[in-house]
Amino acid sequence: MSSKSSPGQFAGPDSRYPVPDPYFRRLCSQLLCWCAVVFFLLAGSGCTTGLSGSSSQIELPARFSSEGGAPLPDQWWQALGDEVLDDLMDRALTGNLNLKIAWARLNQAQAQARISGAGIFPSLEGQAGLSRSWLHESGRTDENGSYRLALLASYEVDLWGRIRSQRDAALLDATAGQQELQAAALTLSAQVATTWYQLIEQNGQARILEQQIQTNTQLLELIRLKVRTGQAGIADLLQQQQLIQTSRGELARLRSRAQVLGHQLAVLLGLPPDRPVAPGVDSLPALPLLPETGLPAELVQRRPDIRAAWARLQAADQRLSVAAAERFPRLSLSGQLGSEAENIGDLFDNWLATLAGNLIGPIIDGGRRRAEMARTQAVVAEELHSYGQIVLNALTEVEDALVRERQQLLYIEKLERQQLLAEQAIERIRDRYINGGEDYQRVLTAQLSLQGVQRNRLTAQRELYEFRIQLCRALAGSWELEPSASLNRVGRRS
Repeated sequence: MSSKSSPGQFAGPDSRYPVPDPYFRRLCSQLLCWCAVVFFLLAGSGCTTGLSGSSSQIELPARFSSEGGAPLPDQWWQALGDEVLDDLMDRALTGNLNLKIAWARLNQAQAQARISGAGIFPSLEGQAGLSRSWLHESGRTDENGSYRLALLASYEVDLWGRIRSQRDAALLDATAGQQELQAAALTLSAQVATTWYQLIEQNGQARILEQQIQTNTQLLELIRLKVRTGQAGIADLLQQQQLIQTSRGELARLRSRAQVLGHQLAVLLGLPPDRPVAPGVDSLPALPLLPETGLPAELVQRRPDIRAAWARLQAADQRLSVAAAERFPRLSLSGQLGSEAENIGDLFDNWLATLAGNLIGPIIDGGRRRAEMARTQAVVAEELHSYGQIVLNALTEVEDALVRERQQLLYIEKLERQQLLAEQAIERIRDRYINGGEDYQRVLTAQLSLQGVQRNRLTAQRELYEFRIQLCRALAGSWELEPSASLNRVGRRS
């Protein structure tokens, strides 16, 4: 009576009790020896790198030059109390195409992190095959066929943490991408607010210019009456007419700028440029109190661009670990289990299993791995200095915005005083001109001075808003996009 034996076993005197195949025992012994060698190498060597003890080497100041008194909301623009701006922000954060591009890049980085981490786990593949052959000879055709099923497994033992370091570097890249997305959203919010208040200023400039044209037209009628009565020359009339035409030409330019700003605002919201997106507001609201600036150390923890730079630095350090691990041997394991038969019903009657190990280590590479190690060390140094520079830039942005706002308030105060004096002067000079006590040149000079101050004051108020926007953007607040909610909104609007 014959009995079937499987690979790895052979039938002994009593086939009911199979004993191990000597070749199978030899293979197991070799694998055990390899495991012992690997354990010895792990116990005796190591390739760790890290940023422990490293810092940006930037001495942070204890506080900013101004501290402010009003709490800054998480979404900083809400501190301005502008309902139109709130609506524009909501639409921009869900519709802006550049922000959607940043979301897509973040998804790519997160997927790449999952790809990089896949090597930590063993891989298992299945194979299925069918072959048929026909032999025609002497008028006779013979047909042969076979079926094959197999499982193939492979695994690289992460002896020195190379694969884990690659995965961690990719995860840190994804973290940096998420922070860069937050920074992009913060920049977008500042662009929307700046464009909106520039549009308000242009509308306000147009309103002021229309009022000035109306005033100049009234004075033109007075001059025309004086010319008729012989109290003024024709030159005064011509100069006043020229002033009115100049104002009308400037009014056309203002309206053109307002339309262009409306186009820019629509594009920021992800809409066609000819789409109206905001009402025609022509006056700037009162600026709220200066927000709390907090401490410089808190700013470093809060700013998304600083957090992104820190993640990039950590990712570079992980790649340094990868470069160090490349200089040591690699151990890979592979296995295969398969069965082949002429009939599909006999597939599992006979089977074959193999197990193999492979230890590969560098011997001579022309210094390539050592050079790669030096390169990645230089990358870490570059990222470290870049991180420090970004910290300095953040501190500078806050201080610059604070200084500009302080000085702008003084400038606006002087403009208000100038406007008051110019209004008083024009009233007296105009009355004296009507009564014949002043020539037209004094009237024209006073009139141009008053109208220039009026427009400069509105521009200064808009610049003050921009400095406040720059300060809020520099402080960043604690506002963060919610990935799932934002992605869902973007998907619905796409």
